[in-house]
Amino acid sequence: MDEALKENMMGALENVIDPELGIDIVNLGLIYDVDLNEEGICDVTMTLTAMGCPLAAHIEQDVKHALSDIPEVKEINVNIVWNPPWGKDKMSRYAKIALGVPD
Repeated sequence: MDEALKENMMGALENVIDPELGIDIVNLGLIYDVDLNEEGICDVTMTLTAMGCPLAAHIEQDVKHALSDIPEVKEINVNIVWNPPWGKDKMSRYAKIALGVPD
């Protein structure tokens, strides 16, 4: 997958907002990897801020919806992982400022 397409996909994922925190999942650092193979199958590896998040299914649907507008993407698999664990160190500067989290 070329870098421009990956950037486009990450940009689409910036439209997915974590309903509890009000910040997009990219700036929160929840997206670990996005990959697209030749058949158009997209694998998203991501985590959530907490295990047992009640909104996991909602966020997963939002991820699929955001990527479905990209013509190269034919199928989307969302893989939620817990390793490495999420922490505030994964957040962008923007997310830290928006949430009042010190560096």
